Amino acid sequence: MRITLASGTPAELARRDDASRGLVVLPDIGGLRPLFDDHVVRLAAETGWSVCAPEPWPGREQLTIEERLAAVGTLDDERVLGDAVAAADATGCEAVGVLGFCMGGMYALKAAGTGRFHRAVAFYGMIRVPEQWQGPGQGQPLAALARPQACPVLAVIGSVDPWTPSADVEALEAAGAQVVRYEGADHGFVHDPDRPAHRPGDAADAWRRALEFLAE
Repeated sequence: MRITLASGTPAELARRDDASRGLVVLPDIGGLRPLFDDHVVRLAAETGWSVCAPEPWPGREQLTIEERLAAVGTLDDERVLGDAVAAADATGCEAVGVLGFCMGGMYALKAAGTGRFHRAVAFYGMIRVPEQWQGPGQGQPLAALARPQACPVLAVIGSVDPWTPSADVEALEAAGAQVVRYEGADHGFVHDPDRPAHRPGDAADAWRRALEFLAE
């Protein structure tokens, strides 16, 4: 069901009264849409957890993908991560994990440093903010992971993804993250079956690894 966080940001919530833990799902640059509504419902059913996904572009949902790509630098970590924490609270659970995809994966890395989440999974999230996305409100994911309160991180990476160059992946591993590489996989190969890059076998394996990691 749709809820509204205290900030005014819409979010999709599948809350279970018997949930042992919660999960926050951070959408890709396309934002909250039926694909992520379906992920929320499916993940809640499969895991028994309460699951919540906040909209990354509140008030700007009408932006095209091209406009969003040009506007990422206007996003503010304080708001985006504040909404992630509010979404965690909306699950009603103390132990909450976070996972995100693409831009949402970048924010999952940043959310790992907030101290609210017990584990974080980044699916092909940008490890360093791309130059064209940098802005006054954008902090670096690696800096977030260096904070004392940072939680364990799993990163799912495609070996031919231009958004996660090998030097960045090595820096992520050096920061303590667990990295799983999928040979020949491009950006976005897990979460959207309609993408040309989708790889069903690798996607199924990545989902399994992610949920096992979050369940620990």
